Amino acid sequence: MIESEKTEIQAFEIRQAKENDVKLILQFIKGLGEYEKLSHEVVATEEKLYKTLFQQKMAEVIIGEYNGNPVGFALFFHNYSTFLGQAGIYLEDLYILPEMRGNGFGKSMLKYLAKLAVERDCGRLEWACLDWNEPSICFYKGLGAKALDDWTVYRVTGETLVDLAKG
Repeated sequence: MIESEKTEIQAFEIRQAKENDVKLILQFIKGLGEYEKLSHEVVATEEKLYKTLFQQKMAEVIIGEYNGNPVGFALFFHNYSTFLGQAGIYLEDLYILPEMRGNGFGKSMLKYLAKLAVERDCGRLEWACLDWNEPSICFYKGLGAKALDDWTVYRVTGETLVDLAKG
C-alpha cells in the first residue's frame, strides 16, 4: 500500500488519514459544502465520521499537506463493476482549500488514487461532478477523464429510504 508519497510538487505530501484527523476531515467537508452551495446538507459530525471511517472502515481518507499544513482531502471507497468483474475506487469528495488551488495538489491527489487503484487491481477510478462546476469539469477533462453523459445518478435518502426499506 502507498503509505505516504512526496510528489513532484516540492513540500507537498499525501498521507492516509488517522483517527485524530476527524475534526480536520469535518472542516474540509464543511468547506466543500460551502463551495458547492450545499452547506445546509452537511449533517456529518465528528462522531459519525469516527464511527464510519475508523471503526466500520466504510471509506478511506487521504490528506494532502503543504509544508506540513493540511490543504486538502479526498474521501473514497471501493465499488464493484459486474461487467469488469473487478472492484473500482469511487472518489466521493476531493477538496483543496480555495487559496491553495492551482498548485497541482488536486492532480497529485488524483494521481495518488490512480496509483492506489492500480496497486489494488481495480478496474476504474470514478467520481461525480456537479454539472455547473466548470472549473472542475475542465480540470478533470484535462486529466483525460471522460464524462458519462448517458448515465443518470439516482438517490434515495431520508424518509424515502426508510419507507423503501419498510416495503
